[in-house]
Amino acid sequence: MQFTESSSLFELGIGLFIVGIIFLIIAAIFLGSRRGKNGKPHAAGAIIVGPVPIVFGSDKKSLKTILQLSIVLTALLIVLTLIYYFLLR
Repeated sequence: MQFTESSSLFELGIGLFIVGIIFLIIAAIFLGSRRGKNGKPHAAGAIIVGPVPIVFGSDKKSLKTILQLSIVLTALLIVLTLIYYFLLR
């Protein structure tokens, strides 16, 4: 079996997908065991569509933290895209 660049990228994509699912399972387990002061879990998440983060959460502190992380991730994505475009094309 010959490995080409596209098949190795496909395998990398599948591997990253599996790692992401594992992280989701671990996060769900920790979320179920972590409770706030009033007995409710604190949770937040972000969906990044292109360069636009869509953030949701159950309280302001979690929401603020996820918003900051998603802005940093979006900026990093833009910088890496520009580096790839200008240096590696």
